Amino acid sequence: MTLSDSRPDTAPSPTISAAPAKTGPVIALLVVAAFVVILNETIMGVALPSLMVDLDITAATAQWLTTGFLLTMAVVIPLTGTLLARFTVRQVFFTAMTLFAIGTLIAALAPGFGMLLVGRIVQASGTAIMMPLLFTTVLNVVPPTHRGRMMGVISIVIAVAPAIGPTVSGLILSALDWRWMFWLVLPIALVAIALGALWVRNVTETRDARFDILSVVLSALGFGGLIFGLSSIGESASGHTPVPVWIPMIVGAASLIAFVVRQLVLQRTDAALLDLRTFRSRSFSLAVVLVIVVMSALFGSLILLPIYLQQVLSLDTLTVGLMLLPGGVLMGIIAPVVGSLFDRFGPRPLVLPGMVVAAAALWGMTTFGEGTSVSWIIAVHMALNLGLGFVFTPLLTSALGSLPQRLYSHGSATVSTLQQVAGAAGTALFITLMSVGGAAAAASGADPVGAVASGVHTAFFVGALVASVAVVLAAFVRKPVSESQAQDAVR
Repeated sequence: MTLSDSRPDTAPSPTISAAPAKTGPVIALLVVAAFVVILNETIMGVALPSLMVDLDITAATAQWLTTGFLLTMAVVIPLTGTLLARFTVRQVFFTAMTLFAIGTLIAALAPGFGMLLVGRIVQASGTAIMMPLLFTTVLNVVPPTHRGRMMGVISIVIAVAPAIGPTVSGLILSALDWRWMFWLVLPIALVAIALGALWVRNVTETRDARFDILSVVLSALGFGGLIFGLSSIGESASGHTPVPVWIPMIVGAASLIAFVVRQLVLQRTDAALLDLRTFRSRSFSLAVVLVIVVMSALFGSLILLPIYLQQVLSLDTLTVGLMLLPGGVLMGIIAPVVGSLFDRFGPRPLVLPGMVVAAAALWGMTTFGEGTSVSWIIAVHMALNLGLGFVFTPLLTSALGSLPQRLYSHGSATVSTLQQVAGAAGTALFITLMSVGGAAAAASGADPVGAVASGVHTAFFVGALVASVAVVLAAFVRKPVSESQAQDAVR
């Protein structure tokens, strides 16, 4: 792959080639592979205390194993729109899974923190490519009348894999060393590569898309700076951050503005790294806004609930992991059902009640305190995942299905990038609100446990307010338009 300055490129965007007669095995393999790689996004959270002891590192240092992963994802994902236009599905798949397998092996063999971080970064490079690849493949081989059902399956990857990451980590750590989190995943990655050699076929035509070096740099600084800044907010609240939070935030925001301006110029000749004409589609823009809200709520609750359960209710990591499992399983069960309902009824009858349930669940979490019963916590968490499960599939299908085919790869890259930013923003928002609320309670004389409980209440209260606003936006979600209408919408 050669990086060079962009030049006018008027060749047509990827189009459907003769799709293989049986696309089921290909999509199934991509879904399983994506599930495994996305699972690693949240699998390290519960393991950090063990790593701190084994590697003799501080919490601030250990957090880089997650922050570094997110940063790498934020830098690589914007490149995938051009990658998927320039290279075949087989080439991209083998590159992604090989990077993930190599990174997993490095992490499993890591003698210390430095090499473990390298392994996580290589893992993330492969992970970042898989979701846009899965989206683009499905959009190319699945007819619009069946996309809802297929997006329902993809929702299992996007929402359930991160949700059960802490559970898987807790189960492994209850019986084995932390290295087994990587040793157990490596054979699955190798099997996926072997099956890919048999099943994965090319379903798009490539074009001579060029990488604009300036866009790559601005993208890395923009998305990477924002993710780093957002991820550092929680650490800064407790006094652990290598640089002031405002520095990466300002650098990230300024670079992102420059990146957007650069893309608006380059897309006139179809040479943009990330084509922003996707946002000319009203359905895409609205769905993306709601996806950001939903991902923020999901990742915010994923980071906050384990802290609450361990620090306020004094539960061990295995118990915490098992308590979060029913919600993840429920979301996985309903996702294909929601996809089928979408194909029949469209998005609004699903998104609107789903957002209502999710908002109600977040309001329910504001009742969590020092004496809250385990059964109530599990029930509310399941309600949150139920509501989000009814929202994910219709939003993703509405967003990507409203685009013309030539923008599929750029749309999937945009959605995947903003999911990472939203996840980091949700984590930062919830942790910061918890820290501020807890500090205020402590200043008023609350004991340490009571202060944490008060901070958790503050975070969930603000989250519930944001979700309530999203309920109003959900009423405006529309069914994806036809291909010809999508072409007209983005011109």
